[in-house]
Amino acid sequence: MTSAASFPPGRQDTLVIGGRMDADRALLTPRGELVRGCAQLLAGKLAELPAGTARVDLDMSGVHFMDTAGLQFLEVLREHARRRSMPVTTCRWSGQPRRILELAGLDTTDPLRSPAPRPSPAGSAVALEREERLHLLQEEVEQLRQAIASRPVIDQARGILMATYGCSSDEAWHILREASQLSNTKLRTVAESLTACAEAEGTPPPPEVRTALARALARRAAR
Repeated sequence: MTSAASFPPGRQDTLVIGGRMDADRALLTPRGELVRGCAQLLAGKLAELPAGTARVDLDMSGVHFMDTAGLQFLEVLREHARRRSMPVTTCRWSGQPRRILELAGLDTTDPLRSPAPRPSPAGSAVALEREERLHLLQEEVEQLRQAIASRPVIDQARGILMATYGCSSDEAWHILREASQLSNTKLRTVAESLTACAEAEGTPPPPEVRTALARALARRAAR
């Protein structure tokens, strides 16, 4: 009772929905990411449940990332509950997915429950609030994606500093962060400059990054 989502070529993370039947109750256990394609995967999974299924519960503790497609995932669950007139629940949200639910204005203990209508004389005010929540949600997801994408090059730069100056991993991290602050340059850009410089025919970092790295290393040596 397991199925996996289809993702664009090159993706390493997928969504897998496992589960089991307990009498007439289905317990589903999604693992991975709620991203594009997750709603279709869930719809297919729900369609495969035995005809006598009277309840569906989802344990979301295995989901570690969620973007706006996760809201479509929830809509599929709501529609299934409405169409089949059966209880459907989700539980054990945590980490970044829980934060997305909060930004979307959903109850983190029961996100399938429809939000209580808020009294407002102007419908435009409600629409504006929803638009702002969606903007915050998309912004936070994008920041996390950038952080994930930056991780490999930052780890490489830390390795270069450790090998070159005999510092620890934590010290290398503080040197990079301090150089970023001193040069008013993004941490990823500092790391990219350092790794490019270490290549066989690498180019030296920009002057402001080079100066900031030198100052950060000098401060470490003086401690």
